[in-house]
Amino acid sequence: MSASSSFHFGNGMTEHHRKRTGSMTGYFDTLETRSADERAADQLAQAITLVSRIQAAVGDAYPDGPLASIADLSRFPVLRKSDLSAWQKARPPFGGVTMGAYTHVFQSPGPIYEPGNGSHDWWRFGRFLHAAGIGSSDIVQNCFSYHLTPAGMMFENGARAVGAKVFPAGTGQTELQVQAAADIGVTAYAGTPDYLKMILDKADEMGVDLSKITRAAVGGGALFPSLRAEYAARGIQCLQCYGTADLGNIAYESSAMEGMIIDEGVIVEIVTPGTGTPVADGEVGEVVVTSLNPDYPLIRFATGDLSAVLTGQSPCGRTNTRIKGWMGRADQTTKIKGMFVRPEQVAALVAKHHEIHKARIIATREGERDAMTVQIESDATDGSKFESAVFETLKLRGTVVVLPKGSLPNDGKVIDDQRSYD
Repeated sequence: MSASSSFHFGNGMTEHHRKRTGSMTGYFDTLETRSADERAADQLAQAITLVSRIQAAVGDAYPDGPLASIADLSRFPVLRKSDLSAWQKARPPFGGVTMGAYTHVFQSPGPIYEPGNGSHDWWRFGRFLHAAGIGSSDIVQNCFSYHLTPAGMMFENGARAVGAKVFPAGTGQTELQVQAAADIGVTAYAGTPDYLKMILDKADEMGVDLSKITRAAVGGGALFPSLRAEYAARGIQCLQCYGTADLGNIAYESSAMEGMIIDEGVIVEIVTPGTGTPVADGEVGEVVVTSLNPDYPLIRFATGDLSAVLTGQSPCGRTNTRIKGWMGRADQTTKIKGMFVRPEQVAALVAKHHEIHKARIIATREGERDAMTVQIESDATDGSKFESAVFETLKLRGTVVVLPKGSLPNDGKVIDDQRSYD
């Protein structure tokens, strides 16, 4: 893909895109099966152009000189959310790195603002939906949020790229979603892994047949093996992807379900957490991503997530590198019920309520759903008095347990993820 036209297809495909689109029915385009040398040369050419543009935009934030190879990215600093937030405050709204037109503005916690564009597969989720078997004959019930964050638009944009129809359901109102899915004839689901189970369980309770749903494309939370098995028992193939609001799609599963294949529009490095030093293939480290989106390029953006390179090539025939998927957080930040919970939020909870001496978040599973317990050290005995403060600060509801002062371990941990990912 050239740096100038990769994502600018408008309402139809350019000649450039037609040449790069695969004629093979098994793949989204020919980029998925190209050689490693061809991929490296193509991505290096794009990265050289984008790095030079960012160097001009943000000045001293990046070293001078062009890239000589993809590995040469390691001499550039890691860009963290705190850095991006500072850039955006200095050069609103996007920190000076937005290079092209945008049609939407989104907000993530921080706050951090992300641009969006409705042109052809701008966030690159079409590749994932195609790999999940979703196409022009499908009606996708999109249960990602359309409010503030880009997830809903991301998956709608991807669904359009594969020709599928979209029911923009968003979140909540499960009973109405069940009825609509039956009335419309929904065949595929997009959303967090847990919410599909809520829809199916509600349908069982209502006596509504949703057996037309045979595909699920999920993200925004961990897909636990037991939940995937439950969907499979219902005749639903459920595949997951890994992406962020800032970067779009990073990696995705294919029907082979052996690791996650890195998307063609990003360069992924696995580095020692807290540094920019790449680790050897197979070693666990922090996922750092260079986005080759010419409209919004980000160089060595740190996700805070842990993963490792999975050696070898996917049995499905896609040739890009694979990662093992999400393996936890490099810091204590974790995702519960599809929402990030960060250590600074726990600190804010303690700071805003003088009766709270210390707090810890416990993430567990109840059945096939995430559960959150908030342990609070306080002289108070009634946990209900803290429930509104917990919701206001964490944006999630959970069970509040009050403990005597000194009960929590003195180990520096404020978020304890006790869920099993095996």
